[in-house]
Amino acid sequence: MGASPVPTQAAPVLEMRGISKTFPGVRALHDVSLKVHAGEIHALMGENGAGKSTLMKILSGAYQADPGGTILIDGRPVTIAGPLDGRRLGVSIIYQELALAPNLSVAENMLLGREPARAGFVDRAAMAAECRPVLERLGVAFGPSALVSGLSMAERQQVEIARAAHAQARILVMDEPTTSLSSRETEALFALVRQLRAEGMAIIYISHRMNEVYELADRVSVLRDGGHVGALTRAELSADALVRMMVGRDLSSFYKKEHDAHASRGPVLLSVRGLADGRRVRGCSFDLHQGEVLGIAGLVGAGRTELARLIYGAERPVAGTVELEGRPFAPQGPGEAIEAGLVYLTEDRKHLGLFLDMTVRENINLGVIGRDSRWSGFLDRAKARMRSSAAVKALGVRTPTDLLPVGALSGGNQQKVLLARLLETKPKVLILDEPTRGVDIGAKSEIYRLIDDLARSGVGVVVISSELPEIVGVCDRVLVMREGAMAGEVGGATGRAITQENIGAIATGAAAELAA
Repeated sequence: MGASPVPTQAAPVLEMRGISKTFPGVRALHDVSLKVHAGEIHALMGENGAGKSTLMKILSGAYQADPGGTILIDGRPVTIAGPLDGRRLGVSIIYQELALAPNLSVAENMLLGREPARAGFVDRAAMAAECRPVLERLGVAFGPSALVSGLSMAERQQVEIARAAHAQARILVMDEPTTSLSSRETEALFALVRQLRAEGMAIIYISHRMNEVYELADRVSVLRDGGHVGALTRAELSADALVRMMVGRDLSSFYKKEHDAHASRGPVLLSVRGLADGRRVRGCSFDLHQGEVLGIAGLVGAGRTELARLIYGAERPVAGTVELEGRPFAPQGPGEAIEAGLVYLTEDRKHLGLFLDMTVRENINLGVIGRDSRWSGFLDRAKARMRSSAAVKALGVRTPTDLLPVGALSGGNQQKVLLARLLETKPKVLILDEPTRGVDIGAKSEIYRLIDDLARSGVGVVVISSELPEIVGVCDRVLVMREGAMAGEVGGATGRAITQENIGAIATGAAAELAA
């Protein structure tokens, strides 16, 4: 479903004029202005560090803008001195990390701090009666007494939305709301967002995903380096226009692919035959050549990650064989795989890849810490420091110091740190699982450059991604999985073009002739 026309005559429900914000030594925002209308989905885009979150925290009252800026609601200047002021003026923000108490019920979360009381005790019946109409209007599948801990991530987001609706919020900010959702859950969220728009709510939607912006947004505003670059109406939206506004260059230079896999492709590095786990992976076979970027595409649940984990030694296969450089390869765990020259970038960097409380330097050096031990196991700190410094510079990690905890970095910079750790092992084969998930567009471009450089140096790269433009843009050949098996191939010697349409047809089973 497309977006609705934006009101052009009515005054904006929200107007932010000349907003600036300076932190010690850092200018986060400079003279930013934004207009949002009632009944509009207004996307806010930009790289990590562009100022989006700072601007929204000023709107919510979490930060105070520098003197000189003005915020108007319904055309009247307002002062938002704190979050309570923001909520009183009808502003509600749903952050990427949801602010819910999982041990409380839906109603308790919706009315937290505003619980109805009777004879000095919380009136739970009154709470349920007050919340039930809102939940029914939103069409959710749970009731007011359900514990939040028992809800899915998508349902928890619905609780946040219900809380905003109950508080009669007029301006709803959603920060990367689909990061942890499946495609089906995302569709349900979009339907709810459209419903809120139809009811007259003004929605500011922050996302790095262009396909979501195309599907939902009535207008798009772009920030870059703390400044407002411009705004696009729905009719003006295009991938090239957005990329140019966000990163200052054309889409044609976004996907870097200077290596020539057909002219310089070397011998087979990795050979997989009949690999299966008895559950999600069924008899998969393929070859990866030196200097090749091989894509693995497919719908969510097709078995792509499970296949990667079998190859890497994180799971044990029940059938099939793997060879690395022509020799049998059956690692008993990831450590043996890394020692042999095969590394895997997990799709869940925060829980399975990085140690968020440890520093950037420590995270980069973890994979090769044994090299720096000398004599009785003492760490060569000077070598670790030089390695970290070189990696931060080479990958463009934006951090004031490599002694900063990696959890304090943006998603794109966290991904670069994890890549830096893997590359320090000098891999022959690199498997990247959703390498740009939750990463801003500038960091994506830098990761694509890195993939191209690795292929030119002779590394075999496997890219697993749910973003078809990414697969099409960076890969030399693409394998498509469906229901745990290899369903077809495009590119390479197949003679079939690497297009989203061809990949999608195989992934869904809509074009059996392509898979033949």
